[in-house]
Amino acid sequence: MSYITLAHGSGGLETSEIVNMLLFRKVPDKLKLIQGGLGIDFPDDAAAIPISDGKFIVITMDSYTVNPPFFPGGDIGKLAACGSINDVLMLGGKPIAIMDSIVVEEGFPIDQLEKIINSFMNVIKDEDIALIGGDFKVMPKGQIDKIVITTVGIGITDKLIIDRNVKPGDKIIVSDYIGDHGAVIMIMQQGIGVEETKLTSDVKSLTRLMIPLIEKYGDYIHAARDPTRGGVAMALNDWAKASNTVIIIDEKKIPIREEVASYSSMLGIDPLYLACEGVALLAIDNEVADEVVEFMHKLGFKNARVIGEVKKSEKLSGIVLYRSAVGGLRILEPPRGELVPRIC
Repeated sequence: MSYITLAHGSGGLETSEIVNMLLFRKVPDKLKLIQGGLGIDFPDDAAAIPISDGKFIVITMDSYTVNPPFFPGGDIGKLAACGSINDVLMLGGKPIAIMDSIVVEEGFPIDQLEKIINSFMNVIKDEDIALIGGDFKVMPKGQIDKIVITTVGIGITDKLIIDRNVKPGDKIIVSDYIGDHGAVIMIMQQGIGVEETKLTSDVKSLTRLMIPLIEKYGDYIHAARDPTRGGVAMALNDWAKASNTVIIIDEKKIPIREEVASYSSMLGIDPLYLACEGVALLAIDNEVADEVVEFMHKLGFKNARVIGEVKKSEKLSGIVLYRSAVGGLRILEPPRGELVPRIC
């Protein structure tokens, strides 16, 4: 590993390896978190800082480099706002504020930049989230590709959702069709006419799903993730490894649009590796799993369903098994390689 490759930014195994090598292992244990909180002692898409009365500040930081910056269903501005909101939600936080940093290439059309910023603003206004600061810089032409947006999302919670709490018996639930965003970006990067498919990105905020879920079923939610880079496969492998369990998912139960499955097959990518930008992946106590799915349907997430379960095995642990439509089992490996570069 002498040079950085696109695979290091894919959200798969190479990403984990590079951040561990260059960052995490160099940080002393006592500096990996604020006492009583959550930091890189257990890496997630957000961190938690304890404050008074048993509450936590939930904070997340992310950079968005999606190519192309405009796509059916959204643009990099909407993606940046929704992405940070969702990362706060998945740790159990209620989003309250956001910051943004925009780096744009010299010569970038101002009308396109304004459209991107308007998309960003429309999301945070709709969510009643404060914009409390940021930065704006310009790079000489050719020294950056169009635009990069970095955001910091901030929320509050009195109950953290920590993914290592996945337990045997839990049911795995998805809130909607998977892989829509990844498929749209993949098709556009390959120069295929996405307009002909009428397929659009699923990018959206999940506040209207997660806040009611947390309020009603917070004690039963053992893990939550918006499966962006690396898709559902990477999220489930992270959970299995962190909880020392075996997660089994069922092909027949996984909601995938026909167009997504078709283009993924044509381009040789498993839909389970494709990014979702408006989907919640949950590990729910078996006691209430069916009730939770019904509640999600009432909230408007009609495609929510149980797709698998968590098991304890004496012989195997830290893996994900995929049960095919005909009943065979195979290991669902975490994603490797470039897959779809600059997907979010």
